[in-house]
Amino acid sequence: MQGLVLQLTRIGFLLLLWLFVFAVIRTLRTDIASAGGLRLPRYAGSDKRRRSPAQRGSARHLVVTHGALANTRISLGSQPVLMGRADDSTLVLTDDYASERHARLSRRGDDWYIEDLGSTNGTYLDRTKVTTPVKVPISTPIRIGKTVIELRP
Repeated sequence: MQGLVLQLTRIGFLLLLWLFVFAVIRTLRTDIASAGGLRLPRYAGSDKRRRSPAQRGSARHLVVTHGALANTRISLGSQPVLMGRADDSTLVLTDDYASERHARLSRRGDDWYIEDLGSTNGTYLDRTKVTTPVKVPISTPIRIGKTVIELRP
């Protein structure tokens, strides 16, 4: 009789252990899924239907809207803008989630394109991860770590 009780106790303990493991895995998956699907707040002008004709023109400035460098404004020329933690970057980010050489914003004709430079945490245009050079519409948020920037006319 004692052998049967001991076996049932072992099986019960093993079942509880596996339930705990599955609960931990489920929690981790939920946390990872919610971190990957971060929702940025809607910015005024990020919706294409609300843009004024002046906003559809060529971008002249790069503005940091959120993060440690909020309200920083860089005038755009014909040269690419390198963003990252490296001291020789055009926009030096003091963000722990940014890589040394995180992303590059370059001009092609009248349009600007964002390109991720193999960063660890990725670059996001609005809510989409950038994997190839992507055209950046004016007033569309670009997220690098905790820093959010936008092109402005």
